[in-house]
Amino acid sequence: MAVESSELTVNYLSAEQLRVGIFVMIELPWFKHNFTLSSFKIRNEDQLRELRGLNLPKYRYDPARSDAPALAALSASAPLLADIARPVPAAPTEMPAAPPSEADLAKRERSAAQAKRLEQVANVERAFGKAVATMKNLNRNLLSRPKETLQDMGALVEQMIDAFLESPEATLHVMGDKAGGEEVYFHSLNVTILAMMLAKDMGLDAASARDLGIGSMIHDVGLMDIPDKVLRKPPEDYNNVERSLRNLHVDYGSAIGAKLGLTPGALAVIDQHHELADGSGFPKGLKSERMTEAARLVSLVNHYDNLCNPVDIKKAMTPHQALSFMFAQRRSKFDAKALQLMIRSLGVYPPGSIVQLSTDALAMVTSVNPKKPLRPWVMVYDEAVPKDQAIMLDLEKESEINITKSISPALLPPKVAAYLNPRKRVTYFFDGASGDASANPKG
Repeated sequence: MAVESSELTVNYLSAEQLRVGIFVMIELPWFKHNFTLSSFKIRNEDQLRELRGLNLPKYRYDPARSDAPALAALSASAPLLADIARPVPAAPTEMPAAPPSEADLAKRERSAAQAKRLEQVANVERAFGKAVATMKNLNRNLLSRPKETLQDMGALVEQMIDAFLESPEATLHVMGDKAGGEEVYFHSLNVTILAMMLAKDMGLDAASARDLGIGSMIHDVGLMDIPDKVLRKPPEDYNNVERSLRNLHVDYGSAIGAKLGLTPGALAVIDQHHELADGSGFPKGLKSERMTEAARLVSLVNHYDNLCNPVDIKKAMTPHQALSFMFAQRRSKFDAKALQLMIRSLGVYPPGSIVQLSTDALAMVTSVNPKKPLRPWVMVYDEAVPKDQAIMLDLEKESEINITKSISPALLPPKVAAYLNPRKRVTYFFDGASGDASANPKG
C-alpha cells in the first residue's frame, strides 16, 4: 500500500485543476483550515468549493491515492504543476472580522475536545509513571519489610483506582518507548489495571477485588529467582530445561507470597495465573472450576498482554490480532464470561490497533467506545501535523469517517511507524465513567 508519493518529487495543482477524486494534502497548519484532516480524497463539490476558498497559490496532491478518472481528466486539461519539495509559505494570518461560520464553530469544538483529551492523556501518563516508580520501590522492600510493603501495595491499588478507573472520561492510551529491565513492572501494571477494570462486571466483591489487585500486581514476583539469561530469551526458543526453569516462577512466587502473609485470595492469583480453563495450563493443570474467579480473570488478561508485549517485540501481535486469536483459536482456554466481557470492553479495535480510515488516512486506536465499538477515538497520522500535536478524533462525532480495515504495524513505512509508535509497549488506562468498562473495588 502506498502511503505517500515520492520523497523527491512533490506534485501540485492549481485551484482550477482540483476536482472530485483527487487526493489532496493541505500545506497549512491543521488549525488554519476547517477540514477534519489535512490529507484526504476530495469527495464532493462542497469540499471542492471550500478547498478553492482557501486561496492557496497551489495544492499538493498524491497521484497514487487519487482516482484514475480524476487523473485522466487532469491529463486532458492544463499542464500540471510539479516542484521539488520545499516549504510552502504560510497563509496570511490576519482574517477579516466576521461572525464565525458553522464550520469555524465545529472546528473550535473539535480543537477544544482534542485539547481536553491530550490533557487527560498527560495526566494518566503522569499517574502511570508514578505507579511504576512506586511499584519498583515496593518490590525492593518486599522481603525486608513485608508487612509495611503489603500495606503500601494496598494503598497503591486504591491510588490506581482513583487515577485510572475514576477519571472524568475513559482513557486508553498507547504509550511509547519503555525500556530495559522495567518490562516486568509495565506488564504487571497492565495486567492489574485491565483486571481491575473488568472486576466489577465479573461480580467480584470488594475483598476479592482487592485480593485481585494485590495478587495481579505481584503475580510474577517469582521471576526474581529466574536467571536473566532465561528471562531475556523468547519462550518459543527455550529448550526443555529452560522451559521448566521458567515455569518454576509460579512455585517461587507462591513461596514468596506465603512468606509475605498474603491472603488466600491473593495467593491464588499468583498460584493460578498460568492455569487455563481447559486444564492445559501449569503448574497443576487446574480446570476452570478449580480456579478462583479472580485467578481466571488474571489468567485471561495475563495471556492477552503477553501476546501484545512478548519478550521479542518483533513477534508482538496487535491488540486486534491478539483478541481475535484468543477468541477464534483459544476460546476454550479462558473463562467464557471474562472473555466476552473483555471483548466488549476493548471493542472490535482494541487500543493500539492500527487502522485505515475511509479518508485513506492511517490512525492508531487510543480509546474504545463501549456503546459503539466501531466508533473509537483514534490518533491520525498526518505529516503536516507535529507528532506532539497529533490529531485525535472521536469517530462517534465524526460520522462521515469510518474504519475500513486493520493494518499490521510491520507494513507501515518507518516514518509512519515512528509517528504512531504502536508497537514498543502497549499500556491500558480505564475509568468507570463509560459504564460497561468500569470497576470500583474499594471497600
